[in-house]
Amino acid sequence: MQKQGDIQFKSPEEIKRYQEMRLAEELTYLNGHSSFYRQMFREEKIDLARIRTIEDLQHLPVTTKTDLQLRNEEFICVDQREVIDYVTTSGTLGDPVTFVLTSGDLDRLSYNEYLSFTTAGCGAEDIMQLMTTLDRRFMAGLAYYMGAREMGAGVVRVGNGIPELQWDTIRRIQPTFCMVVPSFLIKLIEYAEEHGIDYNASSIRKAICIGEALRNPDFTLNTLGQRIHDKWHVPTLQSTYASTEMQSSFTECEACRGGHLQPELIIVEFLDDDNRPVAKGEPGEVTITTLGVRGMPLLRFKTGDICYHYHEPCSCGRNTTRLSSVLGRKGQMIKYKGTTLYPPALYDILDNISGVKNYVVEVYTNDLGTDDILIRVGSEIQTEGFAKQIKDLFRSKVRVAPTIQFASPDYIAKIQMPQMSRKAIKFVDLR
Repeated sequence: MQKQGDIQFKSPEEIKRYQEMRLAEELTYLNGHSSFYRQMFREEKIDLARIRTIEDLQHLPVTTKTDLQLRNEEFICVDQREVIDYVTTSGTLGDPVTFVLTSGDLDRLSYNEYLSFTTAGCGAEDIMQLMTTLDRRFMAGLAYYMGAREMGAGVVRVGNGIPELQWDTIRRIQPTFCMVVPSFLIKLIEYAEEHGIDYNASSIRKAICIGEALRNPDFTLNTLGQRIHDKWHVPTLQSTYASTEMQSSFTECEACRGGHLQPELIIVEFLDDDNRPVAKGEPGEVTITTLGVRGMPLLRFKTGDICYHYHEPCSCGRNTTRLSSVLGRKGQMIKYKGTTLYPPALYDILDNISGVKNYVVEVYTNDLGTDDILIRVGSEIQTEGFAKQIKDLFRSKVRVAPTIQFASPDYIAKIQMPQMSRKAIKFVDLR
């Protein structure tokens, strides 16, 4: 793959022309290699020669997670002998989907994370502490490792969990940044305080965070981000957003004003429920078209993630589209007593309540056929007064109060991390 890393600093018009040139190549490849898309083009009577611009994508159907689940093998574009790596999605809203990667796809994945890390301000002089798994069919951990290697940085592969080992590694190897799920930083802080470790004097200067939102749409830190920063204020907290399906990422630069698109690797649209582009300033479903993927490329894939997007130039000099933190997943939208909610809004409240150690949000259909919310709270305080305090906070923040049920933090931790899971589960949809 030809590397054009400086394209992100070109004018918006140049970026658009570049992507449209690449789009034509991708459509030709899909028509020649993907049985799913070849059938789609034929059945929809699509003249690919007329799809010339980003706007022309609106003439094509979208691809959904259901398509991937029901017709998984039809998306594979290469012979099995060309497949080097197999991964699966996390299965957030259903059964995991298998993805295959060729040798070239692995090179592309490595290059993506090289771009991601350099966007975040990292370089060859850094040492990365990898606090995510490399196994369990997980694409991201492998991508981070390969990207750091391509950048020339050192890597120490600690994996997730085990605060004692994390701090021992920081002491021994002096890493300069970490890849981490941000709520785990709270556990690292708590361990350090219990064991007399001066975490603000550690070598970590940057935490690149995955899986959980750190910022509000106005770029201010949300409750989780602020809670970390108030204690461990030395590292810069930066977010990176990605998915197995897109095989690319959107990463914040040091200005921390949204995750930057990498124009060489992906085209992004923001669509409403009718698959039309949302108006400026409106949140939309992140919809992606991969560029350069050969094993399982996707065209207009609706990720289910709802984000705001920004187009004004960034102070870092890039002119690329930027994404907000994920507001929520479309399939996880809750209609509760006339109020529309996404789980992250509930997490933001719970993360700010002293005495709440952990939690799981359950949504189910009640006897009236409408959504109801039960929050299982892990806490040592299990009184009616504390339940009322929690409910009052919900009423003040989102106008409605869910049912609160207390349990031990150990019990909630077991619900959050079932045996086959590689991510903490905070949301259970029983509808």
